[in-house]
Amino acid sequence: MDSQSRKKGVRIFAEVFATSLADALGEGAGAKMPFEVIDDDSLVTSESKPVQFRILFDGALSGECFAEFYEPQVGALLANLSGQPVEILTDKHKASFAKFVASAVKKLSTSSLTTYGAFNCKLEMVSGLSFGGMSVVPIATSGSEPDMQALLYFGAELLAGLASPFAPDGAENPDPSSAPAYNLNLVMDVELNVSLRFGKRQLPLRDVLDLASGSIVELDRLVDEPVELYLDGKLIARGEAVVVDGNYGLRVTEIPQPVASHLIN
Repeated sequence: MDSQSRKKGVRIFAEVFATSLADALGEGAGAKMPFEVIDDDSLVTSESKPVQFRILFDGALSGECFAEFYEPQVGALLANLSGQPVEILTDKHKASFAKFVASAVKKLSTSSLTTYGAFNCKLEMVSGLSFGGMSVVPIATSGSEPDMQALLYFGAELLAGLASPFAPDGAENPDPSSAPAYNLNLVMDVELNVSLRFGKRQLPLRDVLDLASGSIVELDRLVDEPVELYLDGKLIARGEAVVVDGNYGLRVTEIPQPVASHLIN
């Protein structure tokens, strides 16, 4: 993955996210808040306490990215919307702001990013993260009050997916439908470990240490949501959990992309 392909991919994503965020905030504020991608990341350097979100992708785009905002600007925005001063940003304030970001993230799955293929995305509020070494793109409002800025950080898996259409000639990701059959025939009898994921949960260390027989850990997935089948950490199918001869099984209802593409790539 060359640097030019990476820059093109993240630039396109950042522009789409900036537009989606502007629309979401504009709908809530009743006035347009245009965001744009900033080429000089020094413009968004801030010593303020961050408000951080993780955006998880699966499907044609998979992986994660992070959006980092800053408390004083979030407080100013909420104060502008409510007409009441926000001196200290509380969890309730952050939850209110998270609704705008969630609305922007929801718009991504119906945006021009679908040229990559169908994908799902989900927002989580996180805190205390550092992003050393990750690719970053700054965005900021232009000509609006209050002003707001943010940093977008990209995980390696999402970065590779965004860059793939712009790979140099001869370096494109192969099309599984046109790949020579012998590429996989040589390893057809190799056994692979796959895992079924019913859901996940982030726990602080203190809660993990308190786990005991009878403890209940609530997962992030509703009972009627499909469970996921993973191969080497990559999502390959979704479906319904079933019981076969006393063992758990999976009735596949969806395959986001050809399984062969995971093996070839």
